[in-house]
Amino acid sequence: MTPPRVLGVGNRLRRDDGVGPWVAGELARRVGGGVDVRQLAGDGFSLLDAFRGAHEVLLVDAVQSGAPPGTVHRLDAAASPLPDDALRCSTHALGVVEAVELARALGDLPARLHVYGIEGEDFGPGEGLSAAVAAAADALVEELVSTLRQTGHA
Repeated sequence: MTPPRVLGVGNRLRRDDGVGPWVAGELARRVGGGVDVRQLAGDGFSLLDAFRGAHEVLLVDAVQSGAPPGTVHRLDAAASPLPDDALRCSTHALGVVEAVELARALGDLPARLHVYGIEGEDFGPGEGLSAAVAAAADALVEELVSTLRQTGHA
């Protein structure tokens, strides 16, 4: 079976929107070759390509739902459709929710697809995460490293 694929989605030049690539980069550094880690700019079409050939995907992206900054939303996208307002942060016509549901309709959804949305605070221009998002991202990296180790992938 193929190793889990981690997809960090976002734009590092829009502050908290860069949390997905930041988490992906940290996981790549911490777990090495046992996991297929990719950083994506956020275009939904690139997600469709990234799903191909993957059995298990862990997708991390910034969200804006009105929850407190740093809140981590955990969604099992393989089990049920994502809520329409689940990941309202995309600047692209085809965002994460639309890409996931299009992949589902086409029969291209990975058997296991876990979506982690970290509630952002600052999506303005610039690099670096806000304090609440950075803390949540650190905690999520620890959680995912632990999970990957337990399943023999790190």
